[in-house]
Amino acid sequence: MAKYFFKRILIAVPVLIGVAFITFMMLNVVPGDPITVMMREHVKPDVIENLRKTMHLDDPAIIRFFRFLGEALKGNFGTSYKLSRPVSDLIVQAFPITIKLATTAAIISWIIGIPIGIISAIKQSTIIDQLFMGFALFGVSMPVFLIGLLGQYTFSYKLGWLPVSGFGSWKQLIMPSLVLGWNSAGTIARLTRSNLMEAMKNDYIRTARAKGLKETGVVVGHALKNSLLPVITIMAIQIASLLSGSVITESIFGIPGIGRLSVDAIQGRDMPLLQGSVVFATALIIFGNICADMLYSLVDPRIRVE
Repeated sequence: MAKYFFKRILIAVPVLIGVAFITFMMLNVVPGDPITVMMREHVKPDVIENLRKTMHLDDPAIIRFFRFLGEALKGNFGTSYKLSRPVSDLIVQAFPITIKLATTAAIISWIIGIPIGIISAIKQSTIIDQLFMGFALFGVSMPVFLIGLLGQYTFSYKLGWLPVSGFGSWKQLIMPSLVLGWNSAGTIARLTRSNLMEAMKNDYIRTARAKGLKETGVVVGHALKNSLLPVITIMAIQIASLLSGSVITESIFGIPGIGRLSVDAIQGRDMPLLQGSVVFATALIIFGNICADMLYSLVDPRIRVE
């Protein structure tokens, strides 16, 4: 297990470097000058030029990339152009907020998605199945920003039950978590249903029923366990994506997490902040995939990651 984990980490290193390189080069071809953004207007050209030399922005792009890469390996992503603070400090400050939102949303999606998928598989082709799958399809199909705006209009403006935006109290956490959780729950429900229905067709299910086991024991003890592998993959990827920053949700609800940090970096053409956010998000997604692979052997003893 340790050997496999170490091997996956080694494979992840060139992926991170590739993502960092692509992000860096794309930012260098985007129109706009970060020095002008920093200094605003009415600044003399010689002042701008001196600052560009001081920050080594006049060096070739490839040299600046390897300089960034060397510092990033030390945990230093540079200093934000707009906020004049270390990017690492900004990420560390925003990440706990995103953790709270992502964890709550993930738990909601699992609590809703897995039971709905199980019930739909057991009651397939019935009115219950159709209602649950319609609910799941609605959650998957609706854009997150539209669900968020509808939630704000209904529960904040019309009913006055929840705050419109902000983050700090438990009430401010409910609506954004439900918006994210509903979107993820639809995917989990549909995947759980399809895999469970496939597992129910196997011979060992008929054998379990022939032994006199109750249907609940057959489904939960045999079929469900053997149909969870794809679900675990999606769950791990989803929570990694949520942790890397739910850009739209955090922007709609004014949550100062990683996603909002990335949006502010894009709007202000803050290259160090955006590069650090993207590399950090990529590392989280890679780590989520590795965790999913490690869980495979725990769920299904037939799999040996060695």
